Amino acid sequence: MSEALIFVLAGAFATATPLLLAALGELISEKSGVLNLSVEGMMAVGAATGFVLVESTGSHSFAMLGGAVAGMLLSCLFALLVLRLLANQIATGLAIGLLGLGVSALLGQYNEGATTSTMAKLDIPVLSKIPLLGPILFHQDIIVYLTFGFAAVVGWFMYRTKAGLMLRVVGENPQAAHSLGLHPTAIRFAAILFGGAMAGLAGAYASTVLTPLWSQGMIAGRGWIAIALVVFGSWRPARVMAGAYFFGAVQLLDLAVQSVGITIPSQVMTCVPYVSTIVILAIVSRDTIRIRLNAPMSLGETYQPAT
Repeated sequence: MSEALIFVLAGAFATATPLLLAALGELISEKSGVLNLSVEGMMAVGAATGFVLVESTGSHSFAMLGGAVAGMLLSCLFALLVLRLLANQIATGLAIGLLGLGVSALLGQYNEGATTSTMAKLDIPVLSKIPLLGPILFHQDIIVYLTFGFAAVVGWFMYRTKAGLMLRVVGENPQAAHSLGLHPTAIRFAAILFGGAMAGLAGAYASTVLTPLWSQGMIAGRGWIAIALVVFGSWRPARVMAGAYFFGAVQLLDLAVQSVGITIPSQVMTCVPYVSTIVILAIVSRDTIRIRLNAPMSLGETYQPAT
């Protein structure tokens, strides 16, 4: 296998990382019954905040933390509107997403075209020297490996803990959950905050590690792909992770094609991830039984606490 293809396969893990981070956050939010369509805006705010912080401090850790906090703050506004003021989740999500894009443009207006240092990759002793698999699996930055851990923790939390069961009960029937002594509004609020933090972290990773060069609109639809991944994965963490790495590979398909000597217009290859998203969602959506079995029954519905 050529070095170019190894580069593409190794890069697919990094490319998939912001998709998976944002999708895991959206998964928890949707499992609580809240459809958050503002992921794109939260990622954009996290990206701008992370880039500004890494430029000013030189610390990627601060950048990641700042991006997560920025996404969480925007998610607080979303939670206030949909949980306290009982606003429509779809309309509010779209509005907050647009707000996030605007805030991102404001924060990043003085950094257009600026570059920053990327995060160093880890060389895992012995394993990184394995032919083929070494450079693909064992020569990545630490966030890539942490994202694997996040996916495992989310799966464990949802299906192996009492708190995860409470989350799923609220997502299925918040009225019944309330009658059992649970607090649906508080649980949904926590789920939304987690989703916002993960989206902000994903954005910070995209702007400071994946593509350490600031440009307006650099999130480029990744938030929407993350939302689609939740449906693609039938609300299952393992399937969401598989879907994220599939789309990560698809986004680097143009490099793979070029490495074997095939010339395709770049405009066509740019469209491939989005077209593949539409096609796969159309195929998955035909399996209505699986969707009904896995989708939270109260997804997108406003819950009004009993007075």
